Amino acid sequence: MRVVSWVDTHCHLYMLDEPAGDVLDRAEAAGVGWVVCPGVDAETSTAARIIAEAEPGRVLWSAGLHPHDADRWPAEADRIAALAGDAAAVGECGLDHYRELSPRDVQRIAFDAQVELAVDLGKPLIVHCRDAFAAVYDTLEGAGLGSRAVMHSWTGGRRWTKRFRELGVTFSFSGIVTYPTARTLREAVAEVDPPTAMVETDTPYLTPEPDRAERNEPANVTAVGSELADLWGLDVAEVARLTTARASAVFGAPGGG
Repeated sequence: MRVVSWVDTHCHLYMLDEPAGDVLDRAEAAGVGWVVCPGVDAETSTAARIIAEAEPGRVLWSAGLHPHDADRWPAEADRIAALAGDAAAVGECGLDHYRELSPRDVQRIAFDAQVELAVDLGKPLIVHCRDAFAAVYDTLEGAGLGSRAVMHSWTGGRRWTKRFRELGVTFSFSGIVTYPTARTLREAVAEVDPPTAMVETDTPYLTPEPDRAERNEPANVTAVGSELADLWGLDVAEVARLTTARASAVFGAPGGG
């Protein structure tokens, strides 16, 4: 029997109300080999680092500032840049034109700075893009990040998926792909080459069906992979292999494996 091993490439473990080790034990029992824990500001990036240092074989971490709090960039830039030097990636950062909790121009300043930081450090960039496809595309087009640009919880339709595919980005799919209302996203999955995709939970958010009302956790990433397998017409084990290989290529597995 082939061993099916997954990677949850986006889970905010520090947001959970129980020890990360317990959550990771359940994930491991479900077939999740390791996870990526992204920060959303300096404080949570530090929290992600602490978790990763306590779980060196199971957790990678990243440092960044979420667009919701982009107005804090001037105050947090130096600290996040210092953290990013030791992190596996820069982010979660990007643009959010849906909620707009920070003004668009302020979001753009913080995003551009973090793109530049990722380029300078030669590290992956975890990108939040909500209703901001054109603006994010314009920024990434000139950055030359290729597969190191990780489109976190991708929700684009066919047209934007095709355009971002031309940039060579990595598409990361979350539990949204299992939702009955996500028909456009499921159609867009057909435009993604399976070897360029990853899976994630966005823990504690975006729990896959049929447990959508429950708090999410890394063990549930298997449901995302299963949905992708159905959409691509592939064996689940093959999707696990491909998405894990992409995660390892982008982030580097914990311990250098």
